[in-house]
Amino acid sequence: MARVLITGMSGTGKSAVVRELAARGHRAVDLDTPEWSEWVAVDPSDPLTPEAGRDWRWREESVRALLTGHREGDLFVSGCAENMSRLLPLTDAVILLSAPVATIMERLAARSGDGYGSTEEERRKVGQLIAAIEPMLRQSADHEIDTGRPVADTVDEILRISALQPRHRRPRSAISRGQGVTERLQ
Repeated sequence: MARVLITGMSGTGKSAVVRELAARGHRAVDLDTPEWSEWVAVDPSDPLTPEAGRDWRWREESVRALLTGHREGDLFVSGCAENMSRLLPLTDAVILLSAPVATIMERLAARSGDGYGSTEEERRKVGQLIAAIEPMLRQSADHEIDTGRPVADTVDEILRISALQPRHRRPRSAISRGQGVTERLQ
């Protein structure tokens, strides 16, 4: 039984991967939904937030209960939140989804008007966040998959990786961010 976190920046395909995993009969949970995450007020001058004065955080107690309560088969969770590093020790593997920035921008532009990244301003912000945050995600990841290919191929690779994971929790180091920003991903 592996607990696999699938993470990545907006537009890398996390939600599509979760849908495909679920369609194949796997337990897959999108943590980037109001059931598992929430917007919180933060310092408006913080440049590493999706919106000025607001950031996206996992509901830690709910996500902790999901991860620790899972007992049968593999569990795939996906999402990216500033407090995710506190829950990394509860996972067996972290898979970073990435894609070329141009591909991400095309995907975001195609989202409906209520999807994050659908406006030019949000896409500009996503570009900044990719440059600042994706390298930190890469440091915490065990594997990275370029999602510039069909979703089915990405899921095949995730399942291959999952099958190779030891079935016990192991310690993980926290994501470090440097001066004044470390707490954003811890």
